[in-house]
Amino acid sequence: QVQLVESGGGLVQAGGSLRLSCAASGTIFSMNAMGWYRQAPGKQRELVATVSSGATTNYVDSVKGRFTISRGNAKNTVTLQMNSLKPEDTAVYYCHGTLNWRDYWGQGTQVTVSS
Repeated sequence: QVQLVESGGGLVQAGGSLRLSCAASGTIFSMNAMGWYRQAPGKQRELVATVSSGATTNYVDSVKGRFTISRGNAKNTVTLQMNSLKPEDTAVYYCHGTLNWRDYWGQGTQVTVSS
């Protein structure tokens, strides 16, 4: 059973930085795309950033230039470096991965940006 575990959320002031990490376990295969989604209260879950197995990245417009996604050196890990955080970035952030056309989700980690 593939499991994704996130870490690194927390409370930060506007303009600050946080780094989220996610590690997938339960498989000997390399995940295909991995990425991060977020869901703010009362809003739908939205894609933040993805990175393919070939390291191609994709970002939602609102985080371009501020967030950086990368695959880790360890197999099946992904990080999201978040800089210049804004109050509107406040949300629960979910790690996502695909393997053999199946979707897997982490349990979520809270990111709160105070103004």
